[in-house]
Amino acid sequence: MRPALTFTALGGLLVGITSALAAPASAATPQGVCGKGYTTVNSMAVGSLGTVYLTYNSSNGQNCVATIRNKPGNAVAMSAWIDVPDTGNAAQDYGQYTSHAEPAYVFGKGHCVNWGGHIGNRYVQIYNSNCGQQEHRETFMR
Repeated sequence: MRPALTFTALGGLLVGITSALAAPASAATPQGVCGKGYTTVNSMAVGSLGTVYLTYNSSNGQNCVATIRNKPGNAVAMSAWIDVPDTGNAAQDYGQYTSHAEPAYVFGKGHCVNWGGHIGNRYVQIYNSNCGQQEHRETFMR
């Protein structure tokens, strides 16, 4: 009886290790990057490299933008930015990162926002977003 239990336990351990190795490469999430209370309200793919997320916290009226790579690796140029044209408030982060750009926060309750980010040479930007108007999306490479 003991050899069968040992084999079963070892088999379960190997399945756990295999599952861990097969997990998605990026463990970062928009809520994990922006913080507790933020909900994703919009997003745009940065080609196949990752996604820029717009999140909102209804308890404080803050928007947060986070750029997250699909597959973390060597540090590359990345950014996350947001602008509220009605108020002139803006925030951004730009740097070399392995998995995600630092989040950019701005008060946006009741206002349209412009936001975007980049990974490597692939840029995305969205204008007049999340205000009931038709948004304008752009993707480009430099």
